[in-house]
Amino acid sequence: MPTFGSLGRFRGHRIALYAGLSLLVLVGVVALGTVGYVWWVTRDLPSVKDLQNYAPPVTTRVYAGDGTLIGEYARERRVFVPIAFVPKLVINAFTSAEDRNFYSHPGIDVSSILRAAIKDVGRVAAGKRPEGGSTITQQVAKNFKLNADVKLKRKIQEAVLALRLDSAYSKDKILELYLNQINLGQNSYGVAAAALNYFGKSLDELTISEVAFLAALPKAPSHYDPRYHYEAAINRRNWVIGQMEENGYITREQADAAKAEPLRANTRPLGSQTQDAQYFVEEVRRQLYSKFGGSQLYDGGLQVRSTLDARLQNYAVNALRMGLVRYDRRHGWRGAKKSIDVTGDWKAALTGLGNHSGIESWDIAVVLGYRGNDVRIGLSNGEAAIIPFKELQWARPQLANMEVGAAPSKPQAVVKVGDVIYVEAIDKRGNYGLRQVPEVNGGIVAIDPHTGRILALSGGFSYDSSQYDRAMQALRQPGSTFKPFVYAAALDNGFTPTAKILDAPFCMQQGPGMPMWCPENFEKHFIGLATMRRGIVLSKNLMTVRLAQAVGMDKIAPIAERFGVYNHLDPLLANSLGSTGTTLLRMTTGFAEFVNGGKKIQPSLVDQIQDRNGKTIWRHDERKCDGCNAEWHSQSEPLLDDTREQVMDPRTAYQIVSFLQGVVQNGTGVTVASVGKPLAGKTGTSNDSRDVWFIGFSPDLAAGVYVGFDNPRTLGKREQGATVAAPIFRDFMKGALADKPATPFRVPPGIEFVNVDRLTGAVVPPGTPGSIQEAFKQGSAPGEPGAPPPMVIGGDQPATTAPTSGATGVEEGTGGLY
Repeated sequence: MPTFGSLGRFRGHRIALYAGLSLLVLVGVVALGTVGYVWWVTRDLPSVKDLQNYAPPVTTRVYAGDGTLIGEYARERRVFVPIAFVPKLVINAFTSAEDRNFYSHPGIDVSSILRAAIKDVGRVAAGKRPEGGSTITQQVAKNFKLNADVKLKRKIQEAVLALRLDSAYSKDKILELYLNQINLGQNSYGVAAAALNYFGKSLDELTISEVAFLAALPKAPSHYDPRYHYEAAINRRNWVIGQMEENGYITREQADAAKAEPLRANTRPLGSQTQDAQYFVEEVRRQLYSKFGGSQLYDGGLQVRSTLDARLQNYAVNALRMGLVRYDRRHGWRGAKKSIDVTGDWKAALTGLGNHSGIESWDIAVVLGYRGNDVRIGLSNGEAAIIPFKELQWARPQLANMEVGAAPSKPQAVVKVGDVIYVEAIDKRGNYGLRQVPEVNGGIVAIDPHTGRILALSGGFSYDSSQYDRAMQALRQPGSTFKPFVYAAALDNGFTPTAKILDAPFCMQQGPGMPMWCPENFEKHFIGLATMRRGIVLSKNLMTVRLAQAVGMDKIAPIAERFGVYNHLDPLLANSLGSTGTTLLRMTTGFAEFVNGGKKIQPSLVDQIQDRNGKTIWRHDERKCDGCNAEWHSQSEPLLDDTREQVMDPRTAYQIVSFLQGVVQNGTGVTVASVGKPLAGKTGTSNDSRDVWFIGFSPDLAAGVYVGFDNPRTLGKREQGATVAAPIFRDFMKGALADKPATPFRVPPGIEFVNVDRLTGAVVPPGTPGSIQEAFKQGSAPGEPGAPPPMVIGGDQPATTAPTSGATGVEEGTGGLY
C-alpha cells in the first residue's frame, strides 16, 4: 500500500512530466512557428542564379588619340575588374576589415552574429542604430537583392540568401561581386574606381596604407571622407592595418610603416579629365547620347577612342585664349564686378566668391590698398602681393562702340580698395598682372582634311565661364569666308583665274516697296577692272557680288550645300557675301574639301566605340581592309579603297587653293605668312564687324577661327578678320606645324602653270618682276588653241575712282584691308 510520501513523489513526477511535455510542445510550436515565419518571409526571395551573368553599371570612358583619359560619363563611377586581376593585398584588406572568416563560413558567421548581438544591446539602449554582424556574402545579398532596412524580416531574408549564394557560387565569385558593387564614397562604386578616384592609381599600384583606407570605407564612406573627417579616416585605416597584421597578411614592420604614412586622398572629379578639353568631351557626350541613349551612355561602360590630338588641342586652346585677351585689352578695362569689406575676414569672403575664370594660372584677389603707384592685393590663399603700375597701363576705360579712353595716370583710376579682380603671377618675386575675363568669345577647330577627324576643338575662352560651344553650336554670318565658294562656282562654269571683274559701286532693286541694296567694300575706294585672283585676295565685296550675279546663285548655292556648309541655302545675291549663318565646324570642313582635292568628308569626334566586352560597335572609317590583321612577312601593305565622294573637280579645288595661298602671301591674311610654311586661307568680316573669321589650311591640316559677341554687336570699327581671327590662326599653326616639313600643296593632274602679271593677268615671260605662276586647267590658259576668250564682267561700267597705287599696297598686305 503506497505511503503518503510515495504518493507525493508520484504526484511530483507527474507534474514534472506534464511540465516537460508542455515545454516540449511549446518549443515545438515555437520551432514550427519560426520555421513557418522563415518560410513565409523567404517564400518570394529572388533567385541568385541571375548573378552568374551580372553586368553592373560601368563608367563610359573617352580617350584621346594617344590613349590619355579625357572624359567619363556615369551615374555610378565603376570600373569592373574580374577577381583574377584583383591583387591579393586588396582581398586581404577587405576580408580583414569586413569578414575575417569569409573563406571558412557557409555564408553566415554565427560567432560574428553573437558578438554583434551582445554589442548591439548596448547600442540600442543608447538609442543608436544596431550594427549587425553581416558577412561579405550577406552584404552581397543585401546590395543585389534586398533593401537596407534594419528589420528582423530583412535580416532573415539576408541570411537565407547568403546561404543560397554560398552554395551556388564560389567564394571568388562572391568576392568579385562584392568588390565591384560596393559603394566607397564620392560616387565610387567598386575598388577599382575608388583606387582611381581617391589616389589616381590602378589596384596593383596601391600601397598597404592606401588599400587599408579603401577597406575602411564600406562601414561609412561619408564618415571616413578624409576631406571632412581626417582623424576618423586615419583611425579607421589604422584599425584595418592592425587587422591585416593580426591575420598574418603583413608584418609588424609593414604595419607600423603603413600607419605612419599620411593620408593623401585627392578626389578626382567626374567628367572631363583634361582641363582644356571640356568642350570636346561635352560634344562627344551629346553625340553618344543621341546615338546610344542614356542607359548605354551612363551605365554601359563604352570605351570611346576619340580623334583628339592632345598636342594640337593645347596649341588651339592657348592660341584662342591669347587672341581673345589681345582683343579684349585693346578695348579697355570694364572695372571690377564685385567688392568686399577688407577690414574683416577678407580671405574667407574672397574664397567664398570662387575663381570662375576657368584659367588655372589665374587667381582671384582683392585690392587691399596702394604702395606708391603699385597696388597691394590679397590672394585667395591669404598671402599679400603687388600689381606694379606698369601692369595697369593697358586698363584704359572702355567707352561706347568699343572705343577706349586715356591710359590711366594712377592706380586709383583702375581699381579701388575692396575690388575683387583676377590676377596672374608674372614673376617669382610676388608681382602680379591684372587680368580680365573677355566679354568677347569665339571658337577654334582643327581637322584632318583627308579623313574629317576633329583633332582639336575649343568653343570658348573657358568652359567654366561659359558652356556654350561656339565652334559647333553658334550660327554666325561667315562674311567673306564664303567667297571661295562663289569663285569655285565661277571656275566650274567656264571662268578662268584671269577673268576681269569690275570693282565699282553696285546697287540693285530688292523688290516693290523695298530700298535699293547697295553693298560696299570694307575700304572706301575701288580698283576698277581686276582679275578674279585680285578680287578674292583683296576680298572685294563688289567684285564678288558682280561675279555671283554673272554665274548665278542657283549654281553657287548647290556647291555650298555639297560641301556641307549649309543644308539649304537660298539663292539670294546677298548670300554671296556670307549673310546666312552657319557654324565654324561646317565652314572649316568646307575649306578642308578644297585642299583634299574636292573629296567629301564627314567631320567626326570619334574614331571607334567598343562595348564593355571590347567588341567594336561603331567606327568612323567604314572601309574594310582585307589582310590588315595578317602576320607581317615583308608583304606589300594592303591598299584601301578611297570611298569618299567627289564633290568638285579636283582642278577647280586646286585653283581655289592657289587663290587662297595668294590671300596669305599678298592679301588680307598676310599676317599668317609669318608661320613660314605653305598655308592658304581666307579672312571674313560680317556687317558692322559683328563676326570675324579666318579659315585656312596647310596641305594636311585645316583650321578655322571665329570671334564675336554672343549677343551680336560690333567688335569695333577697326576690327576685322585680319586683325582678330587671323593672328589666332597664325599662332595655332606656328605650334602645330613647328616640327613638320614645309610640304607644298599637291597639284592634281590636268593643271598647267602660266606666268602672268599678278595685277593684270597678262601673260609675261618667266622671271618678269611682279609676275606669278597662275594655275589653269589644261586647254584654258591664255593663248592656247581652243582656250575661251577673256571674260569681262561689268566692263561697260566705269569705276567711280580709278585704281591707285594704294590699291597695290593693299594687295601686298601692307594695310591688311579687305
